[in-house]
Amino acid sequence: MKLSAIKKEKKKKNQPKEVKDTAARSIMSVLEEAGLSEKVLVSAAMELYVPHPGVENVDIAKRVFKRELRHALSDPNLCILLYAGLLLEKAGEKGELPGMSKEIFNKDLTFLIVDEVIGMSIAKYISGDKGIFEYVRFDKLKPGILSKLGPFMDDVIAGLIGGASANMYSRGKNDAGKAKNKERKAIPKSEGSFAG
Repeated sequence: MKLSAIKKEKKKKNQPKEVKDTAARSIMSVLEEAGLSEKVLVSAAMELYVPHPGVENVDIAKRVFKRELRHALSDPNLCILLYAGLLLEKAGEKGELPGMSKEIFNKDLTFLIVDEVIGMSIAKYISGDKGIFEYVRFDKLKPGILSKLGPFMDDVIAGLIGGASANMYSRGKNDAGKAKNKERKAIPKSEGSFAG
């Protein structure tokens, strides 16, 4: 990450020009340790896939979704938010969450909404209001791994998949438009014209 890209007035004092974070732990490796590999996430996302301009079939949708997922997971703020969800899940399983017993955590009672707030925040962070729409679809229908996850993680992962999925549809549509423009430019005028 180049801190030189940040406007001077928004930098804290004594910031270096560049930060090397090659030693940083990958959030994907953390998710994989929890049984949430890229393959598992893609599979859950594709269960609710709907053909759309730019992602007309499952193969294209998988490719575009993976790209959007990787792009989202490149953001350290999102990585830390996902990690916080993992820690909350572990603390809840042990009965260590303040104000919530292990029994209440395991029942995932409807009056507890903090898990939904986290899921919606993740989805909105990734793709704005469209992400919230997708989050709700994934949270309600719980495809794939989502039906097997605990009270926090089902919402955290629904937010991640929902946000990446929303971007898949919107940016996939943009990809299709760019591809059509390239095709038009590649066709010689005599072949692509109706003029005689």
